[in-house]
Amino acid sequence: MNTSIIRGRTLTFVRKPSSINDVDSYKYTEDGAILIENGIIAKLGCYNDLKRDLSKNITVYDHRPNLILPGFIDTHIHFPQMQIIGSYASNLLEWLNTYTFIEEQKYKNPSHSNLMAKQFFNTLINHGTTTAAVYCTVHPESVNSFFEESHRRNMLMIGGKVMMNQNAPKELLDTVKSGYDDSKKLIQKWHGVGRQLYAISPRFAITSTPEQLETCDTLIKENSDCYLQTHLSENKDELKLAKKLHPNCPDYTGIYEKYCLLGDKSLLGHCIHLSGREVKIINESRSVAIFCPTSNLFLGSGLFSLRGLSKQKKPMRIATATDIGGGTSFSMLKTMDEAYKVLQLQGQRLFPIESFYQITLGNAGALSLEKKIGTLDIKSDADIIVLDSRATLAMKTRMETVKNLNEELFVLQTMGDDRSIPQVYIKGKPSKNP
Repeated sequence: MNTSIIRGRTLTFVRKPSSINDVDSYKYTEDGAILIENGIIAKLGCYNDLKRDLSKNITVYDHRPNLILPGFIDTHIHFPQMQIIGSYASNLLEWLNTYTFIEEQKYKNPSHSNLMAKQFFNTLINHGTTTAAVYCTVHPESVNSFFEESHRRNMLMIGGKVMMNQNAPKELLDTVKSGYDDSKKLIQKWHGVGRQLYAISPRFAITSTPEQLETCDTLIKENSDCYLQTHLSENKDELKLAKKLHPNCPDYTGIYEKYCLLGDKSLLGHCIHLSGREVKIINESRSVAIFCPTSNLFLGSGLFSLRGLSKQKKPMRIATATDIGGGTSFSMLKTMDEAYKVLQLQGQRLFPIESFYQITLGNAGALSLEKKIGTLDIKSDADIIVLDSRATLAMKTRMETVKNLNEELFVLQTMGDDRSIPQVYIKGKPSKNP
């Protein structure tokens, strides 16, 4: 049996915090330890208690005085957009046409896809992200490269081939038939293989004809345990074009509603410009609204409002994400830093323990994976990260005046980056290269 202990100040959540002082929402142990057996968490507790019952020869990874948390989870990111981060454009549609659609044509080449897949996963791990919901390109080659690399590293990843048969360069268009056939083959090849999960991925309503959206519905019915990921109401010009292309639908969300693409495994990126009817429909369908703050700010798309989504009988299912490459950082710490600012501008609060809940157990719940990841609970997968709140001189200086855990988390959120993550464990295996 492959057994080890990770030692440090352990922090894991049991539910969403209701306030900054909600200490019952998480478990924190000053000298904590996680016992890992064959990639699964076997025990969580005080180091002295765990050590007492174990062999002296067991491997101990001692990360004191650093924090130990579940790995971060990114719920919306584009694998083929690594090399266009920070590309100048005035808005979403200009950015897509000027950079994105040109860049994505490269991924028909398997050699390029393979190379970039290695870079992509190295970068995710360096930033502490152990699971993500990922868009590939229209090319099956890009999907195979993505899943081959993820499977080799034993990571839990969600991904899929983008489907789009209109309003894009011809080199990036599939057809109703090829989009369906390629997606079906990729689902059969990859979904459930190791830790790999598939997401049926129509890019958005603008780039898919009604006939293609119907085939997405067919794929969902044939593969009910797969995810559906798409974009919704990111940009006002996008919103107008979607309505023009689908005049018989009441609104943008109504397009996905019409073609039965909403549900508890539907991941809807952005959700900024929603009417009251749309919020109600998303909530009733238990679809997930995904907040992508760095992307929304960079492209000038608008401000996501938690308050606007919270006035429902049932709590909305909300996740956060980087949205690379419209987003400007792979770091979920930076993502929550910008999320805090977006909400501050609207008079809404996001307290530190809520941020760290969101990018661990909260995002895991949005993916219906809270029993496997996003937690340090017994029997969950040992995807674990180490956080160093003194990683830079500026952080070390600031930490001299920090008085409690909340303040430390806020320092990590506002000042941290990949330097704050000295180690990452995938199924209990150290995976961050020095």
